[in-house]
Amino acid sequence: MNKELWDKCVKFHGHECPGLAIGFKAAEAAIARLGIGFSPDEEIVCVTENDACGVDAIQVMTGCTCGKGNLIFRDRGKSAYSFFERSTGKSIRMVLKPFSRSMDRKEKQEYLLNSPAEDLFEFKVPHYPIPQRAKIFQTIICENCGEGAADHKIRFMDGKKVCLDCFEEYSRGF
Repeated sequence: MNKELWDKCVKFHGHECPGLAIGFKAAEAAIARLGIGFSPDEEIVCVTENDACGVDAIQVMTGCTCGKGNLIFRDRGKSAYSFFERSTGKSIRMVLKPFSRSMDRKEKQEYLLNSPAEDLFEFKVPHYPIPQRAKIFQTIICENCGEGAADHKIRFMDGKKVCLDCFEEYSRGF
């Protein structure tokens, strides 16, 4: 384990924990298996299926971030991460295997950090294609609250362009 890189992840995240260790090991495995490095732009894409602690390690180690558009949150509540390398088309999906929950927090963290990736994750092929590159959207001013929102998030309501916060969903119970 690269202790210096682990410490960098801990500093970014704010504390050590088993969740951070999961992301650390996932990023470490993606780097090794895909032969990738740090992504200064959108060369590498990570689709994470959770918004837990491990995502912070993935950001630090791979350079995938929401702001650049190469870290995509696909809320499934799973400890699963898919990595894509744009130039080669290589990809990998990692799903955390179940392990004993009877360990205390420190024991879990040590188990995760010291186990081979093959013991921790199922390695699969992602079941969806590489996400498109990030797009810059036009800002539309909500005619209700006056705040700007990306044009693909605007809705029409009572003949006005409104943001998602102002939009009132119409439903008749179905």
